[in-house]
Amino acid sequence: MNKIFLRKDFLKETAITEKTLHEFETNNLLKPAGITEDKTSFYTKGSVEQVVMLKSLMDLGYALPEIQKIVKKIGLPTNSIIQQEEKKMEQFITISSLAEQVGVSPRTIKHWEEKGIIESELRSAGGFRLYSQIYVYMCKLIKDLQLFNYSLEEIKTISDYFRDFLLISNNINHYPQNETEERLEAMNSAIIQLFSKMNMLKEGIARWESLLKTKQKEIKGIKTKNTKSKKVKSKTKDE
Repeated sequence: MNKIFLRKDFLKETAITEKTLHEFETNNLLKPAGITEDKTSFYTKGSVEQVVMLKSLMDLGYALPEIQKIVKKIGLPTNSIIQQEEKKMEQFITISSLAEQVGVSPRTIKHWEEKGIIESELRSAGGFRLYSQIYVYMCKLIKDLQLFNYSLEEIKTISDYFRDFLLISNNINHYPQNETEERLEAMNSAIIQLFSKMNMLKEGIARWESLLKTKQKEIKGIKTKNTKSKKVKSKTKDE
């Protein structure tokens, strides 16, 4: 998990004052690594490195206007790191946004994380979490598994399979050969079991669709009869 710093934590990490940080930012020497959809600014290790370089130039006697010229002309050694991080940050969302897009409460997302089913990719010392957009899809899959009557413990096992699959896909020698074979076989068995549950669910849905459509027609017919009966009674009463 990559570490991020909220503004207060960033000041502590870099040992600079709010005034210095404000001056760096207003002079376009530094900016947050990202801003979430709820307008929370955060910084990364690359941002810390950038401050270290700026402080070094200041210690050498350079004033901010001179540092601006240096940065404009040759840049800072950490600029490429910052740019890479900023590009990644555009893809991250807060826990509240993730919960809203998935249709669950933030507490549910935290509970899934506590169970080890998912994990935030960025987190501050104070517990502020950020997730990549792919987690919207992943959390919807978790909801699907719950509809298939999977417990959170079973879903945790499946999430572990996914992590193992990625490890093995990236490096076939990550585990000993026999262990790799066993893990792959376990994954395949889990897939077969899920297919079986999905087929049972499909059959159940088909039965209920047929039943509900039939009952809708029957209800419509009874309502029609009831309406006609009311009209006949009303006419008889008037006579």
